[in-house]
Amino acid sequence: MKSITKFFRDVIREMKRVSWPKRKELTRYTVVTLTTVIFAAVFFAVVDLGISELIRLVLE
Repeated sequence: MKSITKFFRDVIREMKRVSWPKRKELTRYTVVTLTTVIFAAVFFAVVDLGISELIRLVLE
């Protein structure tokens, strides 16, 4: 039981040392991440559609 308590005390101590991003940085990082994910999703959807159409043309 002591080791679990010590573990959580150490976690709390380390979390106080963490350098958390400011609100402006966090907003910027979130926008960059969402933009990247949306771009990747659209890109792969277009590639998938193109490959699907190509296969349909070959199989007809």
